[in-house]
Amino acid sequence: MSQTKNTIKKRVAVFFGGRSPEHDVSVVSGLQALSAIDQSKYAPFPVYIAPDGEWLVGDLLRERASYMLDTNAMKQVTAVTIDVRADRKGVLIPKKTGMFGSAKPVEFDVALPVFHGLIGEDGNIQGLFELANIPYTGMRTKASSILMDKVATKHYMQALDIPYLPYAALKRPDEGYLIPEEKLEAVLKPLGYPCILKPSHLGSSIGVAKVRDAKEAKACLPAIFEYDPVAIAEPFVENLVEYNVAVAKCFDGKTILTSAIERPKAKDELLDFKQKYLSGGGTKGEKGGGTKTPGQSSEGMLSLTREINPELPRKTDSDIRTWATRLFDALDGAGAPRIDFIGNAKTGQVWMNEVNPCPGSLGYFLWEAASPPHLFTDFLSALIEEAFAENRKLALPRDPVPRDARLFKRPL
Repeated sequence: MSQTKNTIKKRVAVFFGGRSPEHDVSVVSGLQALSAIDQSKYAPFPVYIAPDGEWLVGDLLRERASYMLDTNAMKQVTAVTIDVRADRKGVLIPKKTGMFGSAKPVEFDVALPVFHGLIGEDGNIQGLFELANIPYTGMRTKASSILMDKVATKHYMQALDIPYLPYAALKRPDEGYLIPEEKLEAVLKPLGYPCILKPSHLGSSIGVAKVRDAKEAKACLPAIFEYDPVAIAEPFVENLVEYNVAVAKCFDGKTILTSAIERPKAKDELLDFKQKYLSGGGTKGEKGGGTKTPGQSSEGMLSLTREINPELPRKTDSDIRTWATRLFDALDGAGAPRIDFIGNAKTGQVWMNEVNPCPGSLGYFLWEAASPPHLFTDFLSALIEEAFAENRKLALPRDPVPRDARLFKRPL
C-alpha cells in the first residue's frame, strides 16, 4: 500500500565527523543519535564528513565498526556535496553519477548536526544550512559562533552579570608557536600560579594543561597553537569541582527548562579527554559504553564517571540554573547546549566556565535524569520539531526584495 502525503516520514540527515580535533567523538555522538531517532516518525540516515572534508553517504556509515573508512569501505559510500539553493529542503548531490547515472540526489527535510569543535559546532555548518534554507537542530549561527569562542563567551558573561574566572587570551604568533617567557610572565603572573591553559575554540578537554610558571607555559602552548590560534589562561581553582547542566526550550517551544545537574568525578585534578570518553564503566553492569536502545534510560555519555543530581546547597543549585537560563535566553537559545561551571568545594564559590553548543552525546543523559525526565528518543523528536519551527521564523517571500526596492523588472 502506498503512503499518503500525511504518512510520509520526514527524512533526517544526521551530520557528524568533520574537520575537527574532536572528529572521533563526533562520530560516536552522531551514531548514538542516529540509532535513537524515533523511526516511527522519521527516516534518519547518516552524512559523514571525513577529516579531509569529504562528505559521504551510504548504509555502511551506520555501523561504528566501519570507522575509520579503509579503501574497501570507500568503494561502498558515495561522495556528495550540498545544494545551496534555498528550496526549504536539503539536497545532497553526488559528485560522480557513475557510468549509468545510478547515483541520484539525496533529499532530506531536516539536518541534525552532531559536530564537536571546529568547523561544525562553531557556527560554520549552521551558516551553511541558513544559506541553503534547510531546517536544522541546535543553536543558531550567532550563538554557536559566540559560545565556541571562550573569550567571546566571557564577554557575554560579564554583560549578563554572571560570575566567571579572570583570564588572559594568548594569540598564536604570526610565525611559529613560541611566545617569549618574559611576555608570558607579564600576562600570566597577575592570574597567579599555577594556572590553566586551554584552546579557546576546542572542547573535550583537548589541549588542557596546568602550568606552574612561564617556562612550562611556553612549552605547552605549541600543542595548543597547532589546533587553535588562541589559547586562554585562567587561575587554577583549588579543591576543584565541576557542575554541568543543559538548557532547552524545545519541549514546548517557549518554556526554558534546565536538565539534571551532573558533577563529574575526576581521578586527577583535571578531567582529561581519556577520562571523559575512553575509560571503563558506562551503564550499570556493562563494560565500556556508547550504545543504548532508543528510548531506554541510561547513565552515561560513553563511560564518564559522574554523579547525577548531586546534593547541593540550595543557593548553588539555584545559581547554576539561573545563570545558565540567563545566558541561554540572552542568546535567543535553541537546541540544548550544556553549560559547564567550575567551583571550589571548600569555599562554595562557583563560576560559569564554558558552554558546549552541541555537547557530547547531545547531553541526553542529563535530560533522562531531569524532572520530569525526557528519554533520548523524545528529546531528539523535540529538537527536530524545533528545527522546523525555527526555520519557519525566518521565512521570506520567494522574491525577498520589497516592491519599492526593486530596481529590475521581474520576468512574468
